[in-house]
Amino acid sequence: MRHVEHVMGTVFSFDVRDPVDATRALEEAVAWLHHVDATFSTYRTDSPVSRLGRGEIALADCPAEVAGVLDLCESAARASRGYFTARPGGRLDPSAMVKGWAIERASLILTRAGAPNHCVNGGGDIQLAGSAAPGRPWRVGVAHPLRPGDLATVVTGTDLAVATSGTAERGPHILDPHTGRPAIELASITLVGASLTMTDAYATAAFAMGGAAREWVEGLDGMEAFAVTSEGGTWNTSGFPAG
Repeated sequence: MRHVEHVMGTVFSFDVRDPVDATRALEEAVAWLHHVDATFSTYRTDSPVSRLGRGEIALADCPAEVAGVLDLCESAARASRGYFTARPGGRLDPSAMVKGWAIERASLILTRAGAPNHCVNGGGDIQLAGSAAPGRPWRVGVAHPLRPGDLATVVTGTDLAVATSGTAERGPHILDPHTGRPAIELASITLVGASLTMTDAYATAAFAMGGAAREWVEGLDGMEAFAVTSEGGTWNTSGFPAG
């Protein structure tokens, strides 16, 4: 079963590999993504996060999910020595946490509905549940940021989260919070973990770190990385699941 949904300013695709009717679960997952967009979008002036950022309402006036996501942002900021921030440029914007968190929750909706083998892809950030087929792992191609149409590597495995941060689509848009300037040492970095919420957030932090991200990711439990530098070189952590 497959479905494509335009929401949160990008394209989400669902690929369910189980022989079950997942129509109702897909509808619930899609409704969840639209709820997240309405709550967290910084492009909607009436969203709770936009209103909170302007000081029009207090955190207690927001849906409960807002406080939960901001707590996750604080955890990521501490773990990354401040390279992750929910206030890039001084403006409240937890988007770097929200998408991965929303995708992981959408994946959980499908699993709970009896579809444990599926892929949820939101703009290239992916939660892979179970396997692609009995005895066959998922294979995810990672686009090369400097050579359009080419792959930089392929990730292979089961029950994986894959998140990439880079300059290929939006140019140098990730700031180094410590300098306030765009991070330019890497062209892209792909992180692989078990769950997308922190994998996606840490990919943003790792991109801001540049080359220092290699040692940092090596020290994270259950997380691996593959990077393409701005000069076209590559590096990866010791356990990166390339295949």
